[in-house]
Amino acid sequence: MPSSPRRLALPLLAAVLALGIAGCAPVQKSTSSPAASGAAKLSAPIGDRTVQEGGDLVMALSAEPDKLDPTTSSSLYMRYVAETMCQKLYDIDGSGKLVPMLATALPTTSSDGKTVTIPLRSGVKFADGTAFDAAAVVTTLQRNLTKSDSARRSELGPLTKVAADGTGSVQLTFSAPFAPITAALADRAGMIMSPKALQEEGDDFGDHPVCVGPYKFVNRVPQTSITVERDPNYYAPKTAHFDRITYRIITDASIRAANLRSGDVQVADTISNQDVDALKKDSSLTMLQVASLGYQGITVNLANKNGVGTKPEPLGTDIASKPEVRQALSMSIDRKQLVRTVFNGYADAACSPIGAASVYATAASNACPAYDPAKAKQLLKDAGVTAPVSFEMEVVNSPDSIRLAQALQAMVKDGGFDVQIKPVEYTTLLDDQTKGKYETVQLGWSGRVDPNGNTFNFLTTGAGLNYAGYSSSEMDDLLTQAASAGSTAERAGLYGKMTALLQQDDPIIYLYRPLNLTAVSDAIGGVSTYADGVVRLSTAAFVK
Repeated sequence: MPSSPRRLALPLLAAVLALGIAGCAPVQKSTSSPAASGAAKLSAPIGDRTVQEGGDLVMALSAEPDKLDPTTSSSLYMRYVAETMCQKLYDIDGSGKLVPMLATALPTTSSDGKTVTIPLRSGVKFADGTAFDAAAVVTTLQRNLTKSDSARRSELGPLTKVAADGTGSVQLTFSAPFAPITAALADRAGMIMSPKALQEEGDDFGDHPVCVGPYKFVNRVPQTSITVERDPNYYAPKTAHFDRITYRIITDASIRAANLRSGDVQVADTISNQDVDALKKDSSLTMLQVASLGYQGITVNLANKNGVGTKPEPLGTDIASKPEVRQALSMSIDRKQLVRTVFNGYADAACSPIGAASVYATAASNACPAYDPAKAKQLLKDAGVTAPVSFEMEVVNSPDSIRLAQALQAMVKDGGFDVQIKPVEYTTLLDDQTKGKYETVQLGWSGRVDPNGNTFNFLTTGAGLNYAGYSSSEMDDLLTQAASAGSTAERAGLYGKMTALLQQDDPIIYLYRPLNLTAVSDAIGGVSTYADGVVRLSTAAFVK
């Protein structure tokens, strides 16, 4: 047993602050934008309305999830579906505070910070009727650590051993202290899967996922829908009210909006800034909006020639091999103008994976390169590169994504760049990222409460989401130190140094933080959207 146990908690995000642009200076709040107004609305509560038990809810998803496998998934939309059927050891609440879910309390850690103990709920069953216990948690975490295509391995830090401490708790042993572990287990790494289903399904678990949740998987019709139904084995059955939830894939924002108005769907994610003002005026709808922990950006394929997890092999193009070219591209983007014109202010400019309101934010992590297309052209000339530099950028084949890509295409011409836009389906884009079959890609990350979740898995050598194939021993050291540092101030300083290096190498060029916009029919209560981007339906119900 660990000696001198103490609660392992993390300093929390106060909120995700609106960002603006200030060249080579801390990003400032833009009070003119809806994102900066502070008018956050996280939930449409049941309130004093009467719950109507049963019924089938339809939620419109703006993109199709990847495989419903917590070990390998990289899609936000998978997390929407998993919210109702794959509970985690921990979660965050509306304020960003880490709270127990399948665990009964925050972890305790030994005095040397290397042994962590997690107490577990008792009397819990998976959807297949088998027992949730410490052995099941061990099975899931071992799979996350050892599966060859796991996207979770690097999220778990220097974890060397997972063991059951009886049936009611698990012990994690680390080679060095790892402060972000609770936050990691509040996401896909902490979604516990049925050992029986894992044994029966193997690599195909995502086709028939079995976890703990108020709802259980029913079926999936590719490119059309995913359906879950109420699980009679759930440990808190009175909190689940629908008979079924169908997640309907509707990629066109205008069609999602039309379906909301007609009542064919009751909840829709990722409302387009083109539709939000009109939907806000609809008395039958409620608009949830909260600033994001995440970001959108441009990932440049530097050396991911053979797929994520393989040895970095440089692509050899100018944009891949010369950091000055990527610096010039970043300087060619007027983020403030982008937010204002493309998103009508329903987003915040950003140049870093660290949110400005994070307790880990500093002037260094908030700093933004100046918008200076003339200097960008000079950088290209000094690097021996002839303008215009042409490159292909994959984007999601949706009107909003293409509108953003076209705005970027027009904007960076002045800096000496010629962007060739390649629209593809969302799941194709995810697959191309993983396999390294792209030059640049415009995509983002929904964000995590601890900065490690926004950085380590994308930026360290060989990490599970390092789509750029970026490899820097200095970056590896900075992020490893930041994860094991003992104080908030020390971690913040290291993330500031990380940002300076990141803006020098630019494997990811950060653009903006979206405002999470979710529309909810007034026929529904109990829906929430938090800063992690996940729409929560587990306790929602039809109301009157």
